[in-house]
Amino acid sequence: MATVSNSLSLKHGLSLWCPQSASLNRAHTPSSSSSIGFRTFQRCYAAFANENREFVIVGGGNAAGYAARSFVEHGMADGRLCIVTKEAYAPYERPALTKGYLFPTDKKPARLPEFGGFVKVAEELVVKVLGFTHVLDLVGKGKLQSGIMRRNRGKLLKYGSLIIATGCTASRLPEKIGGNLPGVHYIRDVADANSLISSLEKAQKVVVVGGGYIGMEVAAAAVGWKLDTTIIFPENHLLQRLFTPSLARRYEELYQENGVKFLKGAYIEKLEAGSDGHVAAVKLKDGSTVEADAVVIGIGAKPAVSPFERIGLNTTVGGIQVDGLFRTGVPGIFAVGDVAAFPLKIYNRIARVEHVDHARRSAQHCVKALLSAQTQLYDYLPHFYSRVFEYEGSPRKIWWQFFGDNAGETVEIGNFDPKIATFWIESGKLKGILLESGSNEEFQLIPKLARNQPLVDKAKLQNASSVEDALEIAWTSLQV
Repeated sequence: MATVSNSLSLKHGLSLWCPQSASLNRAHTPSSSSSIGFRTFQRCYAAFANENREFVIVGGGNAAGYAARSFVEHGMADGRLCIVTKEAYAPYERPALTKGYLFPTDKKPARLPEFGGFVKVAEELVVKVLGFTHVLDLVGKGKLQSGIMRRNRGKLLKYGSLIIATGCTASRLPEKIGGNLPGVHYIRDVADANSLISSLEKAQKVVVVGGGYIGMEVAAAAVGWKLDTTIIFPENHLLQRLFTPSLARRYEELYQENGVKFLKGAYIEKLEAGSDGHVAAVKLKDGSTVEADAVVIGIGAKPAVSPFERIGLNTTVGGIQVDGLFRTGVPGIFAVGDVAAFPLKIYNRIARVEHVDHARRSAQHCVKALLSAQTQLYDYLPHFYSRVFEYEGSPRKIWWQFFGDNAGETVEIGNFDPKIATFWIESGKLKGILLESGSNEEFQLIPKLARNQPLVDKAKLQNASSVEDALEIAWTSLQV
């Protein structure tokens, strides 16, 4: 669930969450809780008056949760802050949804609420008041600064500052080729994950469409269910946006050792239904067919910007364009997380990053800038990671991290067992590093190398006898 874009819908059915609001009916929760609780928002159909909030966050994912936590840390929660989200839950950590959350019961899965994946906040932001509406929409062009329209009853939620943290929506296969058949799954939130788990409990043959983060993580989880699993994607190898062909081959071999089959360079013609209307097979454009009683689509995501295009925000750069303090072109309106196209200072370009690390950091930076005199611009170092096969009984648990920019030539060191590293070098500078199965100390070292971009001797690096030796060579280059 991670990507960098250098180049865009908020769905109906949003809920209105206003912590400690005095004017709405209250749903009390234990005062001892120290995190946003996991509970379905109560439907409040009683009329409520127009609301005024100093700060409004639109979105319910990691960026929204960390923005809320930052407000609390600055003493700006009680009565002055609310979150507008389409989900029935308070913000939670989403990365687990395609990792531990999907493991079968006997593998001790990371399920809500026990897995502790909520965005931890101070007690002031425990959900006390839960308002639910069927349709929320933004006020038309020129009026956004005055509030958010609750269209079905004509009420307004007025605010002083608005933070857009709407994230992304999953890219879907067209309905005409079976993209909405029962048994076809997309994963962006906990409801999606719960639906997929229900299918995995009954499935025998699973097809995963897409060879990126979603595809790799879901396929690894399906192995834990002991299911016949096939990954289908049009590229030449797994995670083509980041992995080199050589590195991808190592991972593909590991998946194949776990029984996963690959159909590379393959394109979907349609998803076919059985006599009961449930998905039964995936038909490829070469005429072949793969049987499936569960299909998971992981073909990318699109930033949820459509509600904001008509109110003067710039979305021509692949997201909502912001500056180094996450300010949009409209005063009082900010954008953070996956949806924001921001200046990637270290590489001097505009980028949009789909990753939890950026969601957290951008939200924190934005709120700090909003509430203080901070003028320091966001200086982000791209960071991606994945964890697979981490369930009990797995012969090998996999965790890799990448920092920097995958630009230039590559040097690969190690044999994958026990570890492997890939170094990207451009104009003699070390630009990026991917490390698999590293130690804590090594994982702490690689961001320092990627940020400082030392000049390295490529030949010397190529002759390194081990990953440890290669990292020592890079570290020594940094000291020169």
